[in-house]
Amino acid sequence: QVQLVESGGGLVQAGGSLTLSCVASGSIFSMVAMGWYRQAPGKQRELVAVRNSGGGTEYGDSAKGRFTISRYDAANTVYLQMNSLEPEDTAVYYCNARGYRTRSAYAVFDEWGQGTQVTVSS
Repeated sequence: QVQLVESGGGLVQAGGSLTLSCVASGSIFSMVAMGWYRQAPGKQRELVAVRNSGGGTEYGDSAKGRFTISRYDAANTVYLQMNSLEPEDTAVYYCNARGYRTRSAYAVFDEWGQGTQVTVSS
């Protein structure tokens, strides 16, 4: 099994910054990608940012220019630095990790964290 533990959410004023962290642990042979998604009340879950094992990154439109994703590969940890936060960024942020538990191509995992609340006040 693979477990994800997120931290760093909280309440911040508009214009402020927060850094989210996510650590993956358990049966991990290789990590393919780690990233962040968010879900606001009444809305679908959406991509915030994802970073693959080759260093490539993808950002959702709302995150471009304000958020930065980084990874500490040796520790299976991913960070999301969020700057210039806006009330519209208020959501539960979920960490996602995809990879392989063993050498077998069938031992795929695609796991989600429990979510961390980010609230931006105006």
